[in-house]
Amino acid sequence: MNEKNMDYRSLGFLSVSHMINDVSQGAVPALLPFLVIEHGLSYLAVSGIVLAATVISSLIQPLLGFYSDRRSSPWLMPVGMLTGGIGIALSGVAPSYWLIIASVLLSGIGVAAFHPEGSRYANYVSGQRATGMSYFTVGGTMGFALGPVLLTPLVLGFGLKGTLFMVVPAVILSIPLFMELPRITKFRPAQAASKSKTGEPASMWGAFSRLTGVIVLRTSLYFGLMSFVPLYYLKVQEYSVAEANSVLTLMLLSGAVGSLLGGFMADRLGLKRVLVGSLVVTVPLLLIFLSTKGMVSAIMLGLAGTTTIGSASIAVLMGQSYLKSHIGIASGITIGSAIGMGGLGVPVLGAIADHYGLVTTMYSMVVLPLAACALAITLPETT
Repeated sequence: MNEKNMDYRSLGFLSVSHMINDVSQGAVPALLPFLVIEHGLSYLAVSGIVLAATVISSLIQPLLGFYSDRRSSPWLMPVGMLTGGIGIALSGVAPSYWLIIASVLLSGIGVAAFHPEGSRYANYVSGQRATGMSYFTVGGTMGFALGPVLLTPLVLGFGLKGTLFMVVPAVILSIPLFMELPRITKFRPAQAASKSKTGEPASMWGAFSRLTGVIVLRTSLYFGLMSFVPLYYLKVQEYSVAEANSVLTLMLLSGAVGSLLGGFMADRLGLKRVLVGSLVVTVPLLLIFLSTKGMVSAIMLGLAGTTTIGSASIAVLMGQSYLKSHIGIASGITIGSAIGMGGLGVPVLGAIADHYGLVTTMYSMVVLPLAACALAITLPETT
């Protein structure tokens, strides 16, 4: 397949599967207010749940990427999706804090297992175009957005036992995805698992390391917003739980729009320019969001979601470009360990919230896109 063509059928399967896979992880922030009410958890304990949902990705995805560079394992996509759904289904009925952590960890393992191979094949079937990769990323973003949409009414209607229904979408889609794998895997280049040929550009590990730092900072902001936006609207702006989760959904849906716009712009302006630009404009959007209330605040948060989430596919494609002969490792780190490391910042934000309040925590997040932008400026252009 050349770099000008996309296979829309395969890309559609991967994007929808990415959506259902990430529903499980997207449901975690929406579950937090219910767990706080039911179990009386502190902000630090809440942050521990978020960390449990992300730390496994940090550990397992680069290893899976390293393995898949040598032996393709597309079966991880349907199996991972199903495991993620089972974990989030059990999290609501877990009777203790540590069993909640265990359920969320199981879900995290499943979500993590999907991403390296999913990202790899999205690269192949999209012809290595940013627009195609953005479709795949939009699937994940929509999954995060649908997580609160699906979970909130289920818990409001059935109590925390309603999370058991969250496994249904994963069961329904894992079967057709498994049946579609023979066709999807035909797009894997014969030389994909081998080292670069003589004369090809060497892997740019220095640039990739700096890009990883950008992803960690951007993801810290992302998970910080996901974790504390519902609580901020619940405690500070005095919204109901349903209203607070609706604002979170707005932010995530705006991120889906941002992913499409980011891919479209990156194919025309370049990956680096769009990445840096998205980080620059995030700062004033966050400041306006925090200094206003009501509809204006929600709109600014939505726009911040557009810029923050919209750059995710760009970062993944840049990482794959820097490590062209190690796409599995690049995918595992840019979607896995870097994002997991970003999740490590959430307990720090939780401790700040416990000691200084949610408002201070929200303002402290503004530093993150500033630091990420300073690092992104040093990155070389990609092809």
